[in-house]
Amino acid sequence: MIAGFIGREAELSLLRKRLDRVAATGAGTAMTVRGRRQVGKSRLVQEFCDRAAVPYLFSTATKGASPVEAVTSFLADLRESALPGVRQPLIPQDSVGTWPDAFRVLASVVPEAPCVVVLDELPWLAEQDALFDGALQTAWDRLLAARPVLLLLLGSDLHMMSRFTRYDQPFFGRADTLELGPLTPADTGDALGLAAADAIDAYLVSGGLPGILRTWPHGMRALDFLRAECADPAAALFSVPEAVLLAEFPNPDVSRRVLEAVGAGDRTHANIAATAGSREGALPAGTLSPILRRLTADKRVLAIDEPLSTKAGRPALYRIADSNLRLYLGALRAAHEYARRGLPDAGFRIVHRRWAAWRGRAAEPLVRRSLEQAALSGQLPWADVQVVGGWWNRRFDPEIDLVGADKGPVARKLYFAGSIKWLGTPFDGHDLSALRRAVVQVPGYDAAATGVLVASLSGIAADIDRGSLDQLWGADDVVMAWRNRNEQP
Repeated sequence: MIAGFIGREAELSLLRKRLDRVAATGAGTAMTVRGRRQVGKSRLVQEFCDRAAVPYLFSTATKGASPVEAVTSFLADLRESALPGVRQPLIPQDSVGTWPDAFRVLASVVPEAPCVVVLDELPWLAEQDALFDGALQTAWDRLLAARPVLLLLLGSDLHMMSRFTRYDQPFFGRADTLELGPLTPADTGDALGLAAADAIDAYLVSGGLPGILRTWPHGMRALDFLRAECADPAAALFSVPEAVLLAEFPNPDVSRRVLEAVGAGDRTHANIAATAGSREGALPAGTLSPILRRLTADKRVLAIDEPLSTKAGRPALYRIADSNLRLYLGALRAAHEYARRGLPDAGFRIVHRRWAAWRGRAAEPLVRRSLEQAALSGQLPWADVQVVGGWWNRRFDPEIDLVGADKGPVARKLYFAGSIKWLGTPFDGHDLSALRRAVVQVPGYDAAATGVLVASLSGIAADIDRGSLDQLWGADDVVMAWRNRNEQP
């Protein structure tokens, strides 16, 4: 099992910079820290507070609490914090009833030296009290902004956290934003002591979520971990994605049906509409389109891919954004049911049977993002590549896994095209011939100027001349792209 804190050095450095700014100016700085559930926001900020060596208050909201209960809990956290002023008899034992009063109490005990104030689960506070946002803005402007306070506002509801600092909201212009993503494949491999290919498998299975990785035995490969977890109905591998679903979609409504359809493998608007429909027929476009926009733009539980070329293309394809949730919906949920019934071998057989196809598809967006990272940091020979995607037509014949371009989804120029083969067999001459026949259909492809890039888990076969490829990427290259990003100043 992983002991201690995993990765996040860049994020810790960013928070330290903000605290140094507070120390240098004597004035307050506010920052929102947002990210999807289970990504490790609270753990990151707690680690920062532990390392910062300054007094801090860490207060976490309770979902569903009344405004009076929320204020009472905040004052209790304040009394138990390390802020020096709490030793004075200024903090009432009972709730003062309102957030303006609570923030005045906070301001009365803030020291003259730098300190940190953390409000965790901020959206829950805003849900409980319609006046909370305005009260926080007023307290910040009049009482705290001129004091040496680093105010960290944490939240998992990405839409509400984005709304909190929007131009028409009270806290607009008052806070920087740190959006926390999952741990990288490089962090995952380092934490678990795994070589690149196994680190990528572990990343895909866990989604890079610390709550799952902390339960992963050091050096254990993904399939062995999956087999072991299928014998434990309470395993984090099951409980983490289940908790995400319950938090984001507590009711079995149409949004949940749409998510289930995508998790089952439906990618196009038409197929999702058919699967998520009812006995009366497919979901009408007027119902489905707003739901898809909400799940992609607001919830970010879905991602959308569009064909990348020099001409606008269709159709757009949808996928579950988090690979762990995708695995849960596609296989782990069924395995979990068997685990609850005391049939772990039957559960693992489901996972094992779907493993190769799931991994091959799940690796594609990771490889594309890795190539984007490499291009933007100058590791690829095409200096002007800004976006990496794929291309397909309405018949999905052919589908091109990799297209590198200057912008998307409609590019001015394509710099490379290629294939991803993330299977146990190498990329061979038949694969290369099929790729060469297919890429000529991509709008903007130029045989004389567009490079050929292959990403293969098992390398290339002996019947391929390495010189016929402009770039060959393997697992080591994918992980290195993220390691280089982590090490950038």
